[in-house]
Amino acid sequence: MDAADYRLADAAATEAFGARLAACRVAGLVVFIHGQLGAGKTTLVRGFLRGCGYQGPVKSPTYTLVEPYETACGGVYHLDLYRLADPEELEWIGIRDLFDGEHLCLIEWPEQGAGVLPPPDLVLRLSIEGAARRLRLESGSAAGREVLSCL
Repeated sequence: MDAADYRLADAAATEAFGARLAACRVAGLVVFIHGQLGAGKTTLVRGFLRGCGYQGPVKSPTYTLVEPYETACGGVYHLDLYRLADPEELEWIGIRDLFDGEHLCLIEWPEQGAGVLPPPDLVLRLSIEGAARRLRLESGSAAGREVLSCL
């Protein structure tokens, strides 16, 4: 597994890194995003979507579980599994249809979907360091390694 570490000074740097990640995307990529509440997970996703040319509002889909976006980069699914009570609930929303090899999936709180989600291509771990954030990226596949080498 390849890995890389970054220090992000503030929310603007976190969003900018998301845009940088978008420039290195691979179709069908599955990205797990870990971090405590307030660590910047949705901010990073917003930056990713902005990097793909999406200009509308980006909010965490905490209650809807999944928010689809059509962007210049192609289809992106943003999942937030924080409120998921049981991973089997994902079957009710047709989770397997989301991983079609074309849409990119950005998944916050993936541990809530353990056993149902496919393995990640890329794992992002955000942690709070005062006003800054520490970001660790780990590849889980050849596609993930491709993204890391691009960054």
